[in-house]
Amino acid sequence: MQRFSLDQLGTLLALIEEGTFDKAARSLHITASAVSQRVKAMEQSCGRVLVQRTTPVALTDAGALVLRYARQVELLEADTVRALRDAGPAGQAVRVSLAVNADSLATWFLGALAGVADDLDVAFDLHREDQEHTLSLLRSGTVMAAVTSSRETIQGCVTEPLGRMRYRAVATPVFIARRLPDGLAGLSVAPVVTFDRNDDLQDAFLRARAGRPGQAPRHVIPASNDFARAVLLGLGWGVLPEQQCLAEIADGSLVELAAEHPVDVPLYWQRWNLSSPLLDAVSAAVQAVARRDLFAL
Repeated sequence: MQRFSLDQLGTLLALIEEGTFDKAARSLHITASAVSQRVKAMEQSCGRVLVQRTTPVALTDAGALVLRYARQVELLEADTVRALRDAGPAGQAVRVSLAVNADSLATWFLGALAGVADDLDVAFDLHREDQEHTLSLLRSGTVMAAVTSSRETIQGCVTEPLGRMRYRAVATPVFIARRLPDGLAGLSVAPVVTFDRNDDLQDAFLRARAGRPGQAPRHVIPASNDFARAVLLGLGWGVLPEQQCLAEIADGSLVELAAEHPVDVPLYWQRWNLSSPLLDAVSAAVQAVARRDLFAL
């Protein structure tokens, strides 16, 4: 197999980011035919189909491997340019793609990035995904690091513990009086707020406390801050991160349904196993804030 050129790798990156050959061509200032020819040359070189010609385009398994390689080359090039630039004038910001779950994004994660964006001259490209599904983005090469709830380390990566994110099952006093007059016995039929259809926190709490899944109406609110507001407005009960409900519990706006039984979700930082000063610095910042804001594993 012949080596891929930097132009070919850059073309694959643009194609996946833009979604179509025409848009990739515009971003690269070349023709769509040139984009197609470069991708076809890559496929002929490795003897595998890399891209499914759908709209938007989709990667094959082989394409995901090459995309990850392309992003790693891009990162190494950025590290080299930064080192050579040294104290010279600032150049174009390096894009760092990360995957993070919505609750971490709404609470502690951005605090880690705020301290390094200017120092490292980077532009963060965040992919919000459930903590159980961020690994798929890492595996495909879409991101270079991810917050995940899985200890499973995928090939070419390393995993380090971040800590436990603590959640509390809560509802408003009015909701409890109207929907839960007999306490947790009625929880399985009381309206509940969920983040999306992958959100299992409420069901896990129900199974642990009531011994069965819920059969109640579900309000699906796919935004972390709006999810917390929906619970505070009394649409249903829900399981919220401590950072989003401790003040409301203290002032009586929310009441814990089982104060002695918080829900802890372990979080891990999984990143490419690649020597990169830039990725090392981002990882160190994330781990430092996690140690401050999360419970130890």
